[in-house]
Amino acid sequence: MKILFSPSEAKSAVKSNKFIDKNSFMFPELYDLRIEILNQYNEFLKRATTTELSKLFGLKNLEECENLREDIFKKSVIKAVLRYEGVAYKHLNYKNLDTKAQNFIDKNVMIFSNLFGGILAGDEIFQYKLKQGEKIDKLNIEKFYKEYFSLAIDNWLKDDDTLDLRAEFYEKFYEIKKPFTTFKFIKNGKVVSHYAKAYRGIILREIAKVRIETIDELSKLNLENLMLIDIKKNGLKNEFYMQIL
Repeated sequence: MKILFSPSEAKSAVKSNKFIDKNSFMFPELYDLRIEILNQYNEFLKRATTTELSKLFGLKNLEECENLREDIFKKSVIKAVLRYEGVAYKHLNYKNLDTKAQNFIDKNVMIFSNLFGGILAGDEIFQYKLKQGEKIDKLNIEKFYKEYFSLAIDNWLKDDDTLDLRAEFYEKFYEIKKPFTTFKFIKNGKVVSHYAKAYRGIILREIAKVRIETIDELSKLNLENLMLIDIKKNGLKNEFYMQIL
């Protein structure tokens, strides 16, 4: 099974002795295109006003903005799944999974980053800041990645069942062109989004623990505080409706 996942605004500041290179990412044949975006981002950091950085980062603390001007190619990298620290990642609790579950996530989960595009959870990235939907010198980043990376992602997904756990915004980076599954969460008879990030992390954790390979296996997975109450088909999308208990 291949799983599509969102990034998070919160990121770890952990450092390592490794730096970005061609081996940091999946799709090495597309590395030069990814670097094109990173170079534009890096150059903008060098010359932008503090006000422009504030808008790019979505930060009001101007001193913090200035601290983020550091040359990105001098910043060390760690696994993306460890770099992100938002709600979904706290509930995933990757560090406390066994090695087999971690390996499953590293190789089968694609995270859609606002800066890097589609990357494996096991790919290595530096700490960065980029507000969702912001442009770099009028460059639409999500449109760029959708144009140049979609075919490679199509091929990566083609032989496996696909689960989409992304927030809706990240559909702008890549549109799935084969049957896939998503989750909706129901409480008191209504679809809710408040719990979505946490439960996406929990679901990914439980999938990785038993290394689920098919949607049929997924439909039989027991999830604490969640009960599958319906499956609805909408075009290529199969929506699992989960009652929050």
